[in-house]
Amino acid sequence: MNGDPYNAVVRDCFARPGHAGDVSDEDAAVAFFEDQGVRIRLSAAVLRENIKALRFRAWGCPHVIAAAEAFCRHFEGRPAAELATFDTGRLMRDLAVPVEKTGRILVLEDTVRSLRAAIEDRYTSQGQD
Repeated sequence: MNGDPYNAVVRDCFARPGHAGDVSDEDAAVAFFEDQGVRIRLSAAVLRENIKALRFRAWGCPHVIAAAEAFCRHFEGRPAAELATFDTGRLMRDLAVPVEKTGRILVLEDTVRSLRAAIEDRYTSQGQD
């Protein structure tokens, strides 16, 4: 073992965070969660129940930033209802996140849940496209 704590997926997501920033849509759903010394903000623009744009702002270690980017890459363009399938364990395996950082990645899970609720509140209950 070479002692490198970051696998190729983490390095790619951290080096090329194409989803970093905010959704500029004024009707974007936004979720923010802070715990474990980690802050994550997710924003999504949804059209006809599909996520047309997904962005993040994350303050934390490279694993947290890579996890937020990997989440956005996976869910952008998909139906918003699929956010319910977010799998923290799978993400941790894909990114080879050390078990001692589980709490940090769970902050992303909490933020995803909050984003899902914000989308439901904003779009489903209001019947917006």
